[in-house]
Amino acid sequence: MPPRVIAIGDIHGCAVALRAMLDLIKPQPDDTIVTLGDCVDRGPDSCGVIEQLLDLREHCRLVPLLGNHEEMMLAHLGGRPQPDNWLLCGGDATVQSYSQSADDSFVPNDHVEYIRSWGDFFETDTHFFVHGAYHPEQPLSSQKWSLWRWHSLRDMLPAAHVSGKTAIVGHTSQKSGEVLDYGYLICIDTYCYGGGWLTALNAANGQIWQVNREGKLRDSSS
Repeated sequence: MPPRVIAIGDIHGCAVALRAMLDLIKPQPDDTIVTLGDCVDRGPDSCGVIEQLLDLREHCRLVPLLGNHEEMMLAHLGGRPQPDNWLLCGGDATVQSYSQSADDSFVPNDHVEYIRSWGDFFETDTHFFVHGAYHPEQPLSSQKWSLWRWHSLRDMLPAAHVSGKTAIVGHTSQKSGEVLDYGYLICIDTYCYGGGWLTALNAANGQIWQVNREGKLRDSSS
């Protein structure tokens, strides 16, 4: 099997779904797995999600990207200003997954430092991967990702990127559970924590896997 580049959409604390997804994908040492951000918050077990990602590094090349929820988390834990109140945007669920209380001091430093190491974007010869959106006319290396992590496709759909590469994004939840595919841009945030699906996409051939928050595989005929 040739090396794969597989993107996983917004996990949002759904550790059971992530475990089921990894069991389906069966990552190989030569595979690259890109998590598109918003791995934490809202769902029940953000701690379990981060633990799985730390372990996954031993089995494949893992490329985790920062989402706006990780941005809020790091700002809150670092005592810095944040665009929104993290605890009111799902951060309370993350704290409780670590401590069963509202005490954020239980979030271990190695988890915080790991999240702090996550990147802004990733690209291959044919695709690029970001959390929210992008500026279509700017090189990826010069964009302000702190801005684009927050951009909803419902507010404005960017044009195709000047590079000609296909964009794989998350962030804008598709509450229908269906992947949003414009050809040049594919959004795979399919609302797992809210009753939809966790979606993974093989960039090379378009293969899609979907599981719900209980870890049940979506029937391809549904």
